[in-house]
Amino acid sequence: MHQLGPRIKALREEAKLNKAALARRVGVSDVTISYWESGAIKQIGHERLVALARALECPLSRLLEGDSSNRAAPLYLRRHPPAPWHDRHAGRIVLPFELVPELEWEGDCFLVTPAPDEPFDYLAPGDLVAVAPTDIFRRAGLYLIQQEGEHRVRHVTQATDGALRFAHPGADTSSGYTSDTLLLGKLLARWQPGLLQT
Repeated sequence: MHQLGPRIKALREEAKLNKAALARRVGVSDVTISYWESGAIKQIGHERLVALARALECPLSRLLEGDSSNRAAPLYLRRHPPAPWHDRHAGRIVLPFELVPELEWEGDCFLVTPAPDEPFDYLAPGDLVAVAPTDIFRRAGLYLIQQEGEHRVRHVTQATDGALRFAHPGADTSSGYTSDTLLLGKLLARWQPGLLQT
């Protein structure tokens, strides 16, 4: 963490924030931001680090370890395009077979989490989801789709006539495919914060 100060500054500049704007988002003074960036304050508490990562809209691991980390960090899933894996910093993950033995999947897989204050059906804040990008229906299950210009999570099934059906919680019926509907990715696995072992 000895490079944390310069990394905070670089991420702040990448986010196009001045010190005062970042300070407001984190809930500290702009002098504190200056001290963090210069290294005058070397110890930053966990809650402040989490708030800082959220304010900079980057994974905590990127804030702490930089882009050189070999571990995949969760990407923020947002309501509006593009899909999170189109970010040049997006890290692919290898999904161990033991986690989802019933699925056979070849290709890229990304770890995503809902962005703060951007709710999605079927996902709670803090959930981690393994998503495999695909624009074709593979089998029934949860998919990330784009519909009416927004990202949505829907349970997708295929009717006997081959038509795709899209359902969401609380709906009595499912909707059909429309010309503006795009399949973006299949949700392969989900981990909820309360169920994760630390």
